[in-house]
Amino acid sequence: MTGRTDDEHLLQEAERIAVAVGRMFPGLCEVVLHDLRRPDHAIRVIENNLSGRQVGDSATELGLRRIADPDYPGVIQNYGNRFPDGRPAKSTSIGIKNAEGRYVAALCLNLDVSTLSPLALTLANLVATDVALQGETALETLRDRTGRELRSAIDSFAAERSSTPRALPRDQKRELVRQLHREGFFETRSSAQLIADQLGVSRATVYNYSK
Repeated sequence: MTGRTDDEHLLQEAERIAVAVGRMFPGLCEVVLHDLRRPDHAIRVIENNLSGRQVGDSATELGLRRIADPDYPGVIQNYGNRFPDGRPAKSTSIGIKNAEGRYVAALCLNLDVSTLSPLALTLANLVATDVALQGETALETLRDRTGRELRSAIDSFAAERSSTPRALPRDQKRELVRQLHREGFFETRSSAQLIADQLGVSRATVYNYSK
């Protein structure tokens, strides 16, 4: 019980920081606190909302990686990102560990760089993202991968082939699962089961198809 109480204290302290930092940069920097103890409903605070996500939305890909790996880097700084409407962002993600060395939260800052004038050369360092991370696959997606969105993607794939999801042949189901994996739909815990239900296969089959 003490451990849970200590974890909650960490989250409460992080809430104060998230609100304060967000209010310091209104209209420019979104600050999100993720409760990694509840990945399916991770967003606990979202201050200065720029991505359209809501409290209770699921964890991003970075959050899930920290849950799975306590040795995942504690700070991922100045990486390129993008808001759902296409605006470029510069992001920093800070993992918060408890006394046991387990990630329990993540504080994420997403700076909207689209408002910065390209003529303002003195802001070049602010807009720049780390070279080491450029050209890599996006680290995370700044939106909630909802069940409705996932079901829509599956239905669209099947409709394009004049079929229903369950009637797709095995090779097309495999193709669909791999496509969903590439597009980031596979990152929340409930996604694999939802895909399995839609396709009429087992969860283990979905994981096999994703390889």
